[in-house]
Amino acid sequence: MPTIVVDVMPKAELLDPQEKALAGALARTGRTGFTGVRIGKRFELTVDGPVDDALKEQVQQIAEEILSNSVIEDVVGIHYEQSNAELAEEAAHAASAHADTGYVAPAGETH
Repeated sequence: MPTIVVDVMPKAELLDPQEKALAGALARTGRTGFTGVRIGKRFELTVDGPVDDALKEQVQQIAEEILSNSVIEDVVGIHYEQSNAELAEEAAHAASAHADTGYVAPAGETH
């Protein structure tokens, strides 16, 4: 089953006390080299069936109307992930499709 991931962040112009506290904790504990901290929300929506254009449009509406508060937050990303089982199924299908032709792994793959 595909998973749709929606990332929501506070608007950049807002001062978030939680972000400020985390930045202070990093500095106090000797973690250097960080110039800022942003804290957001991640939503994972699992769907039955394919992810088509109608579903993508519906997810965009859900993200803007339900998952985020447009006054103080922005939807910064929506992406679509496949489960490990789906990836394994695709790999098995690709391997069987090339079984008769002597499949050669793409560059960078060693199997």
